[in-house]
Amino acid sequence: MIKQEQMIVVSQHKIATNIFMLTLKGMLVQEMHQPGQFVHVRVANQMEPLLRRPISICSIDSEASEFTMIYRADGRGTALLSEKKAGDYIDVLGPLGQGFPIEKAASGDKALLVGGGIGVPPLYELSKRLVEKGVEPIHVLGFQSENVVFYEELFNQLGETHIVTADGSYGHKGFVTNVLETMTDDFAVYYSCGPTPMLAAVEKMYPHKEGYLSFEQRMGCGIGACFACVCETTEKMEVAYLKVCSDGPVFQSGVIRV
Repeated sequence: MIKQEQMIVVSQHKIATNIFMLTLKGMLVQEMHQPGQFVHVRVANQMEPLLRRPISICSIDSEASEFTMIYRADGRGTALLSEKKAGDYIDVLGPLGQGFPIEKAASGDKALLVGGGIGVPPLYELSKRLVEKGVEPIHVLGFQSENVVFYEELFNQLGETHIVTADGSYGHKGFVTNVLETMTDDFAVYYSCGPTPMLAAVEKMYPHKEGYLSFEQRMGCGIGACFACVCETTEKMEVAYLKVCSDGPVFQSGVIRV
């Protein structure tokens, strides 16, 4: 159920260049059941900036009624959000969208998780849920450079993890596909989140595998009313467009034209 709540800031830390980890507390967390969903955050108490910012859910602690977001401060709205301190309140709407179907991987299976940049955070809660049900995750995580790499140790604790940087300053040099080309495809299902060109490349690599892609898109309302985030579908679909905020952000491979 979607709820709106004034959630209290538990903590906020800068964990890489312009990358912040924000933990919030409130009863809204009890509605968060599916990894890959997002929240719509009002970044300031005044009218401007007017629009909320969509931010993915990185991890969930239901017992403590807390959840964590990781975001990049690269605009006025997220810059204002990065100034929030413990004890402040933030207006949050969520959880929103359709997340990753963890039931597609069974105990004993391997699952491939591929993330790029700020698309990495939602894969962390997904990986935790998969491990809980006996699935072996393999993570391939791409970043621009060493200064923006985050959560490597935490992913390593869950399973095999490969870090890729575009400039070669850390881990493997190149793109996630460069690492994927060196790996076997003995996994049951893949999940991916990141820039659309990366999603298109991953989808193209595994045409015969079951896969689920989480799309990044500019949004207005976040609940499917304003049609600001529509994406064109492939010819296999009966409808020409789907809304990323409400129909997604996670879609099965082959649904969205990339």
